[in-house]
Amino acid sequence: MNLLGTPTGRKALFGALYLSEGAPIGFIWWTLPTWLRARGVALDAITTLTASLTLLWTLKWLWAPLVDVLKGRGRGLRAWILGCQGLMGLTLLPLLALEPGRWRGAAVALLVLHALAAATQDVAIDALAIQQAPAGERGTLNGWMQAGMLLGRSLFGGGALLVASRIGERAVLAMLVAAIWGPGILVLLSKERTAPPLQAGTEGRVWTTFFQRLKGVVTRRSSLVGLAFALTSGAAFEGVGAVAGPLLVDAGATQEAAGWFFAGPAVAAMLAGALLGGHLSDRWGRRRCAGLSLGLIILDVLGFAFLLRSGAAGPAGPLMSLLGGLYVGIGLFTAASYALFMDLTDPAFGATQFSLFMGATNGCEAWAGLAAGALIAGRGHLPALLTLALVSGLSLPLLLLLPAGGGSPLRHEEPGA
Repeated sequence: MNLLGTPTGRKALFGALYLSEGAPIGFIWWTLPTWLRARGVALDAITTLTASLTLLWTLKWLWAPLVDVLKGRGRGLRAWILGCQGLMGLTLLPLLALEPGRWRGAAVALLVLHALAAATQDVAIDALAIQQAPAGERGTLNGWMQAGMLLGRSLFGGGALLVASRIGERAVLAMLVAAIWGPGILVLLSKERTAPPLQAGTEGRVWTTFFQRLKGVVTRRSSLVGLAFALTSGAAFEGVGAVAGPLLVDAGATQEAAGWFFAGPAVAAMLAGALLGGHLSDRWGRRRCAGLSLGLIILDVLGFAFLLRSGAAGPAGPLMSLLGGLYVGIGLFTAASYALFMDLTDPAFGATQFSLFMGATNGCEAWAGLAAGALIAGRGHLPALLTLALVSGLSLPLLLLLPAGGGSPLRHEEPGA
């Protein structure tokens, strides 16, 4: 059996691998902070810990070259994935012996090591998808990958909080380890097409040549335009996402109602959008699908802005309806744009170049969230969201400078072109 050899097998493999990625992210973002706060840990200590852990996903492009260089020197991408999964589980096992409120020192170091391995696993999985999947399948595959990610986050974010009181926190941790290690079986059932080394020679010369070639790849026009699009296109929905929870509470929704919405309908809307967006991007092309979905997102955000034009939240029902539509659009856009970034990535530099695109999307999330808070405080909801929608709108012409999709243009483009 070779799961990498068939479309159905690739969907199953990468969907499961992304579930193993999403599970620890949901745990670190939502479950762990809640457990620690419930035991009286100071809020600033919690946010410092979670920020330090999530920062590793943002900075993963710094060590991604290790994956690209070593994958062709006797260490395939499957080995990277399995090794990282093993380390991710092993760093969590000692925590089973401790109450979360007593996690200090060595426990924090284990969590940092876990996050480092998880971020590296993310790099290797994306590189494997770029290297092994046909270009015309990347949209659909990204839809399944996002579905797995969302399911993992939901199960070990909100889901873990719901069941921990019944089965215990140690049982939740044990289930998290199982969710991380389980997909490794599917990796073992996959046969990777090994990539040739990027270059031969001494170790020092290998790295010199690698970075020389990488510079040529990253400075291509298509790469630079793609990075600019990744850094700006999500401004509208990232800004709304940063303030959605507080706005629902201001509108009269209870914390339980807001939690139910984000754990249920919001996840379901994004999941459905991702599967549909991936399919459509393979049929219609990346640019068209990304552009149409981003246009829908902008219209939704404009509706959200005018509903809040008085500066105070409107009724919770209409806000939730608009947010539901927004999350469908986010799912559509994420699957299409990630497939577009894969098309722009040279498979020989799959780990490093795609990590740069993902770093730019993380950068967009960071600056848009900060801008939304500052602009709403200073100017009100309507000017703030109109400004962020305008930034997303101005990114649309960048799509015209990119290939329509369906195949990697870099196969025919010389470095520096």
